Amino acid sequence: MTRDAGEVAVVGGGPVGLMVACELALAGVAVSVFERRTERVQQSRALSLHPRSLEVLALRGLADRFMARGQRLPNGHYAVLETRLDFSVLETAFPFSLFIPQTVTEALLEERARELGVNIHRGHLITRLQQSPEEVHLEGTGGGGTFRAAARYVVGADGARSAVRTLAGIPFPGADATMSLVLGDVVLTEPLPHPALTLSSPKGVLLLAPLGDGIHHRAVVFDPERTKVPLSEPVTLEELARSVRAIAGTDFGMKTPFWLSRFGNETRHATTYREGRVFLAGDAAHVHLPAGGQGLNVGLQDAMNLGWKLVGVLRGLAPEPLLDSYQRERHPVGAHLLQNTLSQSALLHATHPEGQALRASVSKLLTLPAANRMLAEQIAAFDVAYPDPVLPAPPGMEAVPEVTGKRLPDFALRCEDGVTRRLYSLMHEGRWLMLRRPSAPHREPQAAPWGAWTSAVTAEPEGGPEELRPWQSLLVRPDGRIGYVARA
Repeated sequence: MTRDAGEVAVVGGGPVGLMVACELALAGVAVSVFERRTERVQQSRALSLHPRSLEVLALRGLADRFMARGQRLPNGHYAVLETRLDFSVLETAFPFSLFIPQTVTEALLEERARELGVNIHRGHLITRLQQSPEEVHLEGTGGGGTFRAAARYVVGADGARSAVRTLAGIPFPGADATMSLVLGDVVLTEPLPHPALTLSSPKGVLLLAPLGDGIHHRAVVFDPERTKVPLSEPVTLEELARSVRAIAGTDFGMKTPFWLSRFGNETRHATTYREGRVFLAGDAAHVHLPAGGQGLNVGLQDAMNLGWKLVGVLRGLAPEPLLDSYQRERHPVGAHLLQNTLSQSALLHATHPEGQALRASVSKLLTLPAANRMLAEQIAAFDVAYPDPVLPAPPGMEAVPEVTGKRLPDFALRCEDGVTRRLYSLMHEGRWLMLRRPSAPHREPQAAPWGAWTSAVTAEPEGGPEELRPWQSLLVRPDGRIGYVARA
């Protein structure tokens, strides 16, 4: 049978693929999602949304849906060290990590995708991909037989074993797992000394935290006696409980496992995020130890970066080379992510006496506000900036290296009609935004054709980053980052 894939086919119906689809459909792009699973995964691989991911959702008016379903945590962790990372010092409307199961994140994004008219095809596996100068042809199995589909672009958001990446011939170099860890979602019959517990000793590293359903806790264990167990070997409750007892002196009466799994520190990075009309996002582009809960978050940010750029090109609002900026901007972020998680992997593995001394030293270092903030910004993705402009500057404006590509917090604007509005509330449609001070010369983005992709607001900022004080007009990218400025 032939499936109508629309203008973009997204392969992979997890949070990253759904986020791409939402970005596209918001602008009226016809998009279809092809997911090999027939139902959503019930186990929550990821459990948190970090500050920048919450900002990404707020930019599209979606954050409240997630806030209503999650629990705010003012800190995060680095390699399960004793000293926590303090998100409360970050300049953002979301100075916390939102504890929310991936199953809920996926359900909320699917709900939004369906509201926007996205076609979601479950039980569809892609087995063949071929590019032509104008489109990408897909073949696969699903719907009780085989199917064909064609789209102008394809986005592979189909995970670490990505069929799209393999079929497109994109290399995925890196290293196999050198150690295995265990997790379990279990019921505890004994109370924890703290709501969330982290312990490190020569016997291993333990993280225990409530899942938020009032029933289960997530236990993550690094047991130095079990690091060489093959990832394919099933985990038993007895194994998990034995490792927890060795580290904590008790297994807290764990019983009734909902999910038991073994995972490793395999680390790989696609050599390119684009091959012709095929793009990669999320785990299809980068895999790593899930340390600090960064994988899903970086994937959602990949999705927004790619989504608005595809919209611009598909709608004739921007030249095709804009799509090359996806690789330039996001590939270095992926490389930094791998460096970050490899560092945490080494600290987790440090259960010998020398390693315990190192963990203690790094934990003490994190009591220094500057060091703690540096790693908190890394985990929160606030250290990411894109200094190279993606399009030619409009007349009278310029790309300023000190600010171009930096994220903007959701600061207040006193608009010319006397109403105070938040910056992000003006960006829900996924367009560029021209902010003009009332004293500024009247300025419109005249650079054809992407001037038609821009909204304009006259307003006086109430707060906001110090480095923006000298500007008269500011052109904000659809992802809430600074594009160009006109200085006084």
